[in-house]
Amino acid sequence: MTASSLCNVTMVHAYLPYSSRAEQIMSMPVSAISRRFTEAEFYEERDAAPYGERWELVDGEVLVTPAPHWNHQQTTLHLTILLHDYVRAQSLGITLPSPLDVRLEPGLVMQPDIVVVPAGHLRTMNDSVSKLLLAVEVISRSSARFDRVVKRPRYQRHRVSEYWIVDNASQLIERWQPDDERPAILTEQLTWLPLGASESFELDVRAFFLEVVPPQS
Repeated sequence: MTASSLCNVTMVHAYLPYSSRAEQIMSMPVSAISRRFTEAEFYEERDAAPYGERWELVDGEVLVTPAPHWNHQQTTLHLTILLHDYVRAQSLGITLPSPLDVRLEPGLVMQPDIVVVPAGHLRTMNDSVSKLLLAVEVISRSSARFDRVVKRPRYQRHRVSEYWIVDNASQLIERWQPDDERPAILTEQLTWLPLGASESFELDVRAFFLEVVPPQS
């Protein structure tokens, strides 16, 4: 199934270049509360937090990300719609946007921007999301280092078959699979063929970013 028009594939496994200053700038808006939390304490404190903040719990540490920019939400919405149509047509499961808690293990509560939950996993109102076919993060200045360095290894450890990091600023998608030491850097086309699908999800990466990234003023 084609999400956008097709073009040639550019896929390179490489470490992304960082400068220490860039990391500091990108990670500054993410605040970490400097004490260890139980999962029960985490939920109690989060319920009392200001609306729009994203709270996540990793190894007892709470990380708080401010409400996202409108362009982040536009990108998330557009990709959610494309994935929803494909996942539904292929009967693979359910596509859901954030905010949504993903609990891959006790004490680990993350909120990817988009998830695809396998068919049959969510059956009753009391079920929680603990299995994923796909997790997607649309990175921002406030979350980039956290999404790449902190959350990414957890998805790999739990064998989430696909983890995509959508980078509007660089107009690329990083694709991680469980055994990858380096991401595939996709700048032209993304092709995803999950187990059980009869045809692949095809995303023209260039066309996607042309549609969702506005020009600088």
